[in-house]
Amino acid sequence: MIQCRRATIQDLKFLIDGNRFIAEETEGVELSETKLSPGISAILEDDNKGIYWVATLEDHVIGQILVTYEWSDWRNGQIWWIQSVYVWPSARRQGVFKALLEHVTSEATDASVCELRLYADTSNTDAHTTYLSQGFTTGHYQVFEKSLR
Repeated sequence: MIQCRRATIQDLKFLIDGNRFIAEETEGVELSETKLSPGISAILEDDNKGIYWVATLEDHVIGQILVTYEWSDWRNGQIWWIQSVYVWPSARRQGVFKALLEHVTSEATDASVCELRLYADTSNTDAHTTYLSQGFTTGHYQVFEKSLR
């Protein structure tokens, strides 16, 4: 049975690997462990930056999800952004993302979060299909970005 729990520093290697695999699979980008390690550690050490959860099966990490926060003045509430979603290939199509999303949704409901949001690479149509099947919509916003480093 899939279990979801908050990630700990003991999960750091899995989270590094998961993030490296995400970047490679979805964007063809190679991320270094030396860059990822302090960034992920910062989140694990400070809930104000975000929260990672992992999905496990028989004590093996098989999936991950990160939540970061945005305050909405229009809604007078917090929006949780879902990021760094990764399910190990051997565990795909077995409900791992669904379990992680249900866990995050429950945590968000308990924290009076007003909305969950996520984004996906425009070419990642498998992710689009999965997110739509879990009740997400494309919404009416277009995400723009401007790199500062």
